[in-house]
Amino acid sequence: MTATARKTLPILIVAALGATACQPESPAEPPGAAETEPASAPAAGENPAGYPGPDPTGAAVWAHLQGEDYRESWSFWPGRGELYEGREPHGMLLTTYVNDAALGAVEEKAGRMPPGAMIVKENYTPEEKLASVTVMYKAPGFNPDHNDWFFAKYRPDGSVAETPDGTPQAGRVPGCQACHEARKTNDYLYTGRIRTEGM
Repeated sequence: MTATARKTLPILIVAALGATACQPESPAEPPGAAETEPASAPAAGENPAGYPGPDPTGAAVWAHLQGEDYRESWSFWPGRGELYEGREPHGMLLTTYVNDAALGAVEEKAGRMPPGAMIVKENYTPEEKLASVTVMYKAPGFNPDHNDWFFAKYRPDGSVAETPDGTPQAGRVPGCQACHEARKTNDYLYTGRIRTEGM
């Protein structure tokens, strides 16, 4: 290679790189588009990306409750204690627990539970034997027709209860939705008021 070529080659390389770097980006493909996947709605049984709550499935919600040790770490519904008088379709005696998100909404009379709020109602027989555990979980985007509530009924062993025809009682449970819809102005809740007026 001649001395002139050695001097000219680096200049040509820098000029070529500079010309490539200064090319306008295609408006159809923004920077980094090839490196990212398109955003999509969450699949059934999944929460939106970045949401910290459990997936809205019977197994995931029960596992979350056990991991939280809700009986020890959550509060009772304000004004309710252990084994208060209940009514059908829940037990004759009830104990209702709320996570921090739900507790805040109840105490502040927020009118609506925030995403991630969970309410766990233990349903007992008159003999104080646990018959079932029912759960309401506010899962964002899961059930927009019913204020995003996930409903579930579990047997005492944690398995999802079923209707007489074998339908699992977890998710968008028609019977739960129909009953709780009567309290739509109280965000589908019966246990107590979460708004300052109306119901």
